[in-house]
Amino acid sequence: MSEVHASRRTLLRERYAPAGAQAALVSQPANVRYLCGAAPVGAVLLIGPAGPDQDTLVCPIGPAVEPAATRLDSELRLVALPEEEPDAAVSAAGLAAAAGVETLAVEEHHLSVARHRALAARAGGLRLLDLARAVEQQRLIKDEEEISCLRIAAEIADQALGELLESILVGRTERHLALELERRLIDHGADGPAFPTMVGAGPNAGRFGHTPTDRRVEEGDFLCICLGAGYRGYRCEVGRTFVIGTSPADWQIELYELVFAAQRAGREALAPGTAYREVDRAARHVLDAAGYEESFGGRIGHGVGLEIDEDPRLSPSAMGKLDACVPVTVEPGVHLPGRGGVRIDDTLVVRSEADGGPELLTITTKELLAL
Repeated sequence: MSEVHASRRTLLRERYAPAGAQAALVSQPANVRYLCGAAPVGAVLLIGPAGPDQDTLVCPIGPAVEPAATRLDSELRLVALPEEEPDAAVSAAGLAAAAGVETLAVEEHHLSVARHRALAARAGGLRLLDLARAVEQQRLIKDEEEISCLRIAAEIADQALGELLESILVGRTERHLALELERRLIDHGADGPAFPTMVGAGPNAGRFGHTPTDRRVEEGDFLCICLGAGYRGYRCEVGRTFVIGTSPADWQIELYELVFAAQRAGREALAPGTAYREVDRAARHVLDAAGYEESFGGRIGHGVGLEIDEDPRLSPSAMGKLDACVPVTVEPGVHLPGRGGVRIDDTLVVRSEADGGPELLTITTKELLAL
């Protein structure tokens, strides 16, 4: 993996050098991990002009570093953060200036104004340029090692969800179910939940971003669950909606079939060269045509990887087109106030038609089950 991380840093160097920067300071933790293999708490990466073997990770030295460093690129130079210097980014800027760097690219979107000023003050006459979101753009297309980690994360999430569905659900609270799912994720080898698990029952079902409460699951409820697993830093998500009881009501079947049709339309639109907004439009059109244009949120999905919510954004105003090997979610939903609703969420990898079309990573059934 050292060669992989070194090649990633070389590619980044080729991106910022034409703008006149001699070195780059990467401070966003997911970006540090992508370029180094690990991101110890508080660490930053200084990419110098000499080559990948001279790139430097500036980080605190202590017990918190050791576990995170197990997958760290062995070719990196490690520099301990001086005790008198509380900020690794500021220390790294000083190292760059001492090495004769005159122009340094920094991730302005990750730096506070105060931190940016501290960098400039520490490095004297060092000129600071904006690296912008160059690393995030580089992270967009995943290699097969990254996709493999996402597959395993998806398998773990599917397994945890499947086991929960075999248990008795009536009478248990949303909060209890969410905690059990997160425990099962850990039991099956996840780093941890990819995000706080969402469980909504009855009138809470289908509400985006719902925080589990002490509301108990009852007969006749919609039960909406959205969870995700992290594996070696990579995160995926899956969301499903079920009915509690012997059989769903007619209105529940109708609403579920509508959201399922919207989700299928979004999944089928995933192909290299398709505009982000076209994926959103494909799913949104199904809901709009049924009169639910006000019941759906701002986007149909988003990218996943080292962060659970990253580029691309599949929304009506998003600019850009899909590439192959980009993992995304497709997650339409409808919530009816006071009644509940439906969300269906999958993680997929964009593939060309010649490669079989979009690869579905989350395979828990989307049949409307009565539990």
